[in-house]
Amino acid sequence: MHSVHTHSSDSPTETVSRARIAQLLPGLGLTALIASAAIELGKIDALQARGISALTLAIVLGMLVGNTLHPRIADLGAAGGVGFAKQNLLRAGIVLYGLRLTFQDIGHVGVAGVLIDACVLCSTFALAWLLGTRVFGLDRNTALLIGAGSSICGAAAVMATGPVVKGRAEQVTVAVATVVVFGTLAIFVYPALYHLNAQYGLVRMSPAAYGLFAGSTIHEVAQVVAAGNAVSATAADTAVIAKMVRVMMLAPFLVLLSAWISRAADARSAGVAPGRITVPWFAMGFVAVAGINSLVRLPAPLAHVATDIDTVMLAMAMAALGLSTHVSAIRQAGTKPLALSALLFVWLIAGGFAINAVVSAGLA
Repeated sequence: MHSVHTHSSDSPTETVSRARIAQLLPGLGLTALIASAAIELGKIDALQARGISALTLAIVLGMLVGNTLHPRIADLGAAGGVGFAKQNLLRAGIVLYGLRLTFQDIGHVGVAGVLIDACVLCSTFALAWLLGTRVFGLDRNTALLIGAGSSICGAAAVMATGPVVKGRAEQVTVAVATVVVFGTLAIFVYPALYHLNAQYGLVRMSPAAYGLFAGSTIHEVAQVVAAGNAVSATAADTAVIAKMVRVMMLAPFLVLLSAWISRAADARSAGVAPGRITVPWFAMGFVAVAGINSLVRLPAPLAHVATDIDTVMLAMAMAALGLSTHVSAIRQAGTKPLALSALLFVWLIAGGFAINAVVSAGLA
């Protein structure tokens, strides 16, 4: 009897692993449910015609649940799984996103596309830091997080920049909420501006030029896809390539930001050890996967399955971000973060358009 009991008992490691999985399941189940609903809703023709993607729907549905039912669900143990989806699935999803890009694609936007992306990124981030700290009086971390989200790739950039600047949970939440609000607004504003311009013939703009403009200035990848598809397939393709070139700039951006913070006079008060540079693994992973994809193309069926898995992971991560974005936190932060994001949104449209025009004309 004693020997049977000994063999049937679990090792401490197995017990901990099972306990950890059991802790994550409720939250992961909730995010998977919201992601599934978002993916199915994203297939509706009326929503596709309006450029509303599954990832945008996942954020919106997540925010709806997060501000109504989620506090009660969290008490039942969903918080662990939601946090796992928001951090681990997001990072894994971004690494897999590299399968959608090859370095050869960069050739499609050319030197002009790379220069435009770099100018938009640097000008937007610098503006966020200056306006945020000196005009609106925000703490440095909140200004930098909003700047990263607005200048690179929305919520994903905020999440990636958080560990580098040692941002607190509420600072990250406020930054994510503001870039989600204005990035979602961009889905409707950009196509409306394009059609308005086409109607009145104010400025000559081809679908490809619109795609480059949208990809270089809209916050989230999903929002870029949505805004591009609302005009044409050509616009969407160019927009995604321009956007992914911008996303690839996340890795060098984080290295430079970490180096700047580590050498700043207030490094110790920011909680960063002088000289220490923090680079998230997923940023390098994304570039590595894109590099491998540039050299070895996966068979089409396998690539399709991989991108479907990636979409599910990103949708779950976006649902988790939505669940974690509480209206109360935004209200507590006041109107200043929203005002900063609004000004950056105006800059991305007006300044981004000017950068596109000047660089394209200069290299023509």
